[in-house]
Amino acid sequence: MSNLPENNNDIAKKNGSREIADLFSDALFDRKGINGHYTPADNYRPFTIFGHENDNDRLSVLPASTTGSLSSITTTSVASSEPDRGLEPGGGGGDGDEKLTRVDDLPYRQEEWWQTTLQVSIPFLIAGIGTIGAGIILGRVEHWKVFIHISELFILVPALLGLKGNLDMCLASRLSTQANLGNMNSAREIVQMVIGNIALVQVQATVAAFIVGIFAIIVGAAMNGVFEFDHAMLLIASSMFTATSSCFVLDFVLVAVILLSSRFRMNPDNLATPLAASIGDVVSISLLSFIASLLFENLETHIWVTFVVVAGYFILLPFWVYIVFRNKYTRPVLSTGWVPVLSALFISGLGGLVLDAAVGVYDGFVVFQPIINGIGGNLVSVQASKISTMLHQSSILGIVPPHTNIFELPWRALFNGGKIPYAKSARILILMSIPGQVLFIFVADYIHMSSSTIGLPFVLSYLTVSLVQIMSLLYIAHIIIHAMWKWKIDPDNSAIPYLTALGDLLGSSLLLIAFLFLTTIGHDYGESQEAIGPPIADSQHSSDIFGAY
Repeated sequence: MSNLPENNNDIAKKNGSREIADLFSDALFDRKGINGHYTPADNYRPFTIFGHENDNDRLSVLPASTTGSLSSITTTSVASSEPDRGLEPGGGGGDGDEKLTRVDDLPYRQEEWWQTTLQVSIPFLIAGIGTIGAGIILGRVEHWKVFIHISELFILVPALLGLKGNLDMCLASRLSTQANLGNMNSAREIVQMVIGNIALVQVQATVAAFIVGIFAIIVGAAMNGVFEFDHAMLLIASSMFTATSSCFVLDFVLVAVILLSSRFRMNPDNLATPLAASIGDVVSISLLSFIASLLFENLETHIWVTFVVVAGYFILLPFWVYIVFRNKYTRPVLSTGWVPVLSALFISGLGGLVLDAAVGVYDGFVVFQPIINGIGGNLVSVQASKISTMLHQSSILGIVPPHTNIFELPWRALFNGGKIPYAKSARILILMSIPGQVLFIFVADYIHMSSSTIGLPFVLSYLTVSLVQIMSLLYIAHIIIHAMWKWKIDPDNSAIPYLTALGDLLGSSLLLIAFLFLTTIGHDYGESQEAIGPPIADSQHSSDIFGAY
């Protein structure tokens, strides 16, 4: 490459554009000593680098193939398929400092609001059905003998649901980003990504589920003052079976959704993550209830089965590790993706303590807890995946784009999207949650109580806490994802576990506050009517849901 000529106008005049000449005349190199190179033979078009709008620090003109080694600038990724509007001949004049500070001029295609709404609404409704189903199943199985005798299973529920969401949503976010960047066009590359990511999820699920089981055992022993070895083995075996089996099934579903959405030119960020959470809630609670009940029935005579289950998963673990280590797409995550997953487990475990404390006090709490947690986790995962994709498209890891900051006022981050592109999707998700939550709680109540029993106090209390949860999660997502990007941590691998775990803890805690408030004002849920039919008293009734086993 040759050095950039001293007179930048010479380059522009060769292109026959006075506008470019004016732009080049202002876009001078930093006089503190930043060296730049440009060659007409470079296949990449040049980008004008701008700082924040108030700094007036238009730095230089660099080719888009820059490696980003200059930590003092923000450059546009070559993943962008949109031309640089500021460098198109005849592209209009105006103040150059606004080129990358207005949402409409960002260097990637912005979805229309109706496109985002339509693409998110369908999986959102499916997610709602899934969370309703999870709540109904949990409301039924809470009366089974295994849940009565081993109450630590309630501690497992939020942790396992959160774990499934963490692992599968991270997989969905990673693959969605690759699809949006155009890296999933080759069949060979797709197969490598899919196999590597599925093996990675199995490694993380095996280890994390074992830790979740140990956590439930320790907390249960501390709360009850009793340690029973056979119950401990049942908890660990049930946890590992539920996590690995549900993740294995859901991963294939997610891969199909991502590939089909890319095939039909839909944004997988809007589709994959809600489906990962919604379907997984029902599958996880069903599997946990089934395997725990089955093991409990034979615990006294066949405790060795629990040893076989646990040993079998640890025998398979080196095989999955080998596949992940040999895969170039997942090898880095094997060593760096543990802290967010394990940290999220303990945060979700705190939500499990809330559930365990509330389940025997408030009727119906277990019905609505998966709904508020699931919907909050679904929506914030969509937002997290979209923000991560935008960052990958518009910047390089370690540099926050000039159109946003790590810390923004909540109003700007969630509602006023003049210069923050993610605020538009945040507004859509918040508004979508209001009618969705109302619909879901009425349906869940009718199914659970066989008639509609909730009134205006319950609806207003529930909507208030759900909106507080969702807006808090969306704002925390903005801060966490940009902070991770600044610290050179890929948010596709690290952000969603923290967000969904916080969603579980916030949702359970705020829902408990809502139930406490309703008790205080004398409007307890379900006080006017009782569920029709006797509760399911033992595990023999499991055939009502799963069929004979």
